[in-house]
Amino acid sequence: MSDDTPAIEVLSAEQTYPNGTRALLPMDLQVAQGGFVTLLGPSGCGKSTLLKMVAGMLEPTEGRILLWRRPVRDFDSSGKRLSFVFQEATLMPWASVQTNVRLPLDLASRPRADSDARVRESLALVGLDAFATHRPRELSGGMQMRVSIARGLVTQPNLLLMDEPFGALDEITRNRLDDDLLRLWAQQKLTVVFVTHSIAEAVYLSQRVVVMAARPGRVVEEVAIDEPYPRGPDFRVSQRFAEHARRLQDSLLRASGEASFT
Repeated sequence: MSDDTPAIEVLSAEQTYPNGTRALLPMDLQVAQGGFVTLLGPSGCGKSTLLKMVAGMLEPTEGRILLWRRPVRDFDSSGKRLSFVFQEATLMPWASVQTNVRLPLDLASRPRADSDARVRESLALVGLDAFATHRPRELSGGMQMRVSIARGLVTQPNLLLMDEPFGALDEITRNRLDDDLLRLWAQQKLTVVFVTHSIAEAVYLSQRVVVMAARPGRVVEEVAIDEPYPRGPDFRVSQRFAEHARRLQDSLLRASGEASFT
């Protein structure tokens, strides 16, 4: 496939639950290879639903989703790989860090020697190579989330889906992990779709932000964050950052029927 083949194509995909609730109205979205796209919106707007449909965990009620021009169900034959990082670290508390990270490879029956090498590489990427034998309870919340990210990276994915992974962390830890994520995105040449409630996080991370509204879930606007990488503390307090944040705030307020502040 050529380098300009989209990583993700969402084609009039929608989701209606068996009880009749329309979780997501028909939407179209394209994510380029190597792109970083964030889904921003309140609870109930369909962000996680869309992410699960892209991952193949949930079938669209109508419409299609293609990954590298293949239906999601045929994704395994594409030669590409996908990983999903959840909101909670979801680690096995009785197992060591290295065992938690190795889990996807064990489930795929990969040879142990190869798996252990991959685990060491993944832990080094997230700065936890010195904690391989620790148990999750011995780690801070931020370190546990790093383990979860390492587990997502151990399969060497092309596409990384992240469902509000830093939402429960304090602001300092969250900002540090945002920086780590951008570094990994660039180093590993990942395509990332990231879910958040945070306007500031969306501005800081993204090339493009998809603003969504709830009841029913729908796309309101797509906003380009046309700012250079790498980004750092100075960008967070810049006028350009504030302008992007204001536009996203106004978009969310319009979607909810509230008046924008002047």
